Amino acid sequence: MRKTTIAGLAALGAIILVLSSYGLMPAVQAQSKTASGETQTAIFAGGCFWCVESDFDHVPGVVSTTSGYTGGHLDNPTYRDVVTETTGHREAVLVEFDPSKVSYEQLLDVYWHSVDPTDAGGQFCDRGESYTTAIYTNSMEQQKEATASAKEIGKELGKPVATLIAPAKTFYPAEDYHQNYYEKNPIRYKYYRFGCRRDARIDTIWGKDAHRGIVH
Repeated sequence: MRKTTIAGLAALGAIILVLSSYGLMPAVQAQSKTASGETQTAIFAGGCFWCVESDFDHVPGVVSTTSGYTGGHLDNPTYRDVVTETTGHREAVLVEFDPSKVSYEQLLDVYWHSVDPTDAGGQFCDRGESYTTAIYTNSMEQQKEATASAKEIGKELGKPVATLIAPAKTFYPAEDYHQNYYEKNPIRYKYYRFGCRRDARIDTIWGKDAHRGIVH
């Protein structure tokens, strides 16, 4: 599976200026192609972006992932800015995917089953707004699909879904050391993920459906 390079990351950051008004920009299409045609993009916030990036990298049909910040009011935020919980930004992942191999609906299913959508205060051991769940939509179609999907998840869990669903704003790629962190620092990453009890909590919530759609 192709990963985002530093050069590619810079280019991607230049094109991912997503306007919140659908009337001005109805959808965001990644500027790359696969053998079957153009790719599309989706943006998910699910706590630590190291983990979200790793999960989506193991979904067939995903072409690349980029960790970053979005949803807030500060231009060009850094990690140090975001962790102050004063910027309104969340850690998020931009997912570039081949719609001929995986649909947006399927990505939503993967997302729900890899997070705790009922937690309004953060995710797992990470607390604060920057770690809360959100789906940032790039079109009215994505907005409708995500909203309908959230309703079904709420019924399935029997609890209110705390996940924000909102039109995408500007997506700012995170610092290079955050990209592909699980590959660059596998021991530290595994220790963090285990210590945060991310997978243990997901298993408790979802049982046999935990991490559905993720192929390791």
